[in-house]
Amino acid sequence: MKKIIVFLILISNFVCAQMPDISNVWLNNSKPYTGAIGNKGQELKLKINISEQNKKNDQEYFIAGYSLVDKTYTKFEGKLAITKYKDSGKRGVVFGDYELAEENKGKHSGIFKGKFTYTFKWNKKTEKIEAQNIEFTGDWKSYDATLDFTTRLKNQ
Repeated sequence: MKKIIVFLILISNFVCAQMPDISNVWLNNSKPYTGAIGNKGQELKLKINISEQNKKNDQEYFIAGYSLVDKTYTKFEGKLAITKYKDSGKRGVVFGDYELAEENKGKHSGIFKGKFTYTFKWNKKTEKIEAQNIEFTGDWKSYDATLDFTTRLKNQ
């Protein structure tokens, strides 16, 4: 009987365990992510203004903001989904997928899709995250399917 109770307690702890809400991480201290789009390395900026953890799936975040290439400013919304987490004590790594749909404003709007990696160091003394690095790598495809570019972004 004791074994069954202990087993049920362990299962309930596992089932009820929730991913901490790290939605502030994606806001990047109100700074844009910077990088490149296409073969020629044209400058790309991505600014996330809204980030909320999905209440039904704590591994997923809804985000919204805007992208900027040259003088083309386009709003987007989408989601980030955490697929894997590694913790080595001092250093943590979060892996996931993203999909961001831009507002359809013609030929130069489309969908960003790819993978992200979030690495950080944990300071045990201050109990705070230090040395954050977030990278988004993937593709951007126009809605009319005439443009398809690779993208790479990182936090500042």
